[in-house]
Amino acid sequence: MPAPAGPALVLASASPQRRTILTTLRVPHRVRVAGVEETADGEPVAVAVENALRKARAVAALEPAGTLVLGADTVIVDRTEPMPRAVGKPGDAAEAAAMLARWSGADHHVASAAAVVRAGAGEGHEVLLADADLTRVRFRLFDEADVAWYVGTGEWEGRAGAYAIQERGGLLVDGIDGDWWTVVGLPVAMLARRMPQLLR
Repeated sequence: MPAPAGPALVLASASPQRRTILTTLRVPHRVRVAGVEETADGEPVAVAVENALRKARAVAALEPAGTLVLGADTVIVDRTEPMPRAVGKPGDAAEAAAMLARWSGADHHVASAAAVVRAGAGEGHEVLLADADLTRVRFRLFDEADVAWYVGTGEWEGRAGAYAIQERGGLLVDGIDGDWWTVVGLPVAMLARRMPQLLR
């Protein structure tokens, strides 16, 4: 008797948030992570798309032909400097505190990219989607005590921009314009528009 087929989708991400999103949406999937060097230089949205593609292609190279692989990447678009730059995960608590202080009373965009690749023979992987969604996040004005409290929760670890909107980081946020899932880490609305079959 043949073994039952496994999930049709492979998530090329170590992010527990992305696994949770797919599980919440009841999308059958399995996780496979391939270590790739991510870039941080360049226009922020392009950076997110490039990193998502790198992850998806690296995992597609390890999978049988025909396997669908979903790579993703999330960055904060920091426009507080003359040239917009991609802000990723803070390296330590001090960097997390500095990031949060920068967002206080201001707004920024979160770019979440998704790359869907169909594994092929050799290098012949087919890119079905490589794009990003932007959501604007408005932070309330908060003080050093708020920053110290939030940094003390440890939620900033491994989070782009040093906060998790789906957890206690949501207490720092006044509102958003766009897709909430994009801020969490996966552009679900974009995927639903562009590749609805992927989420069913």
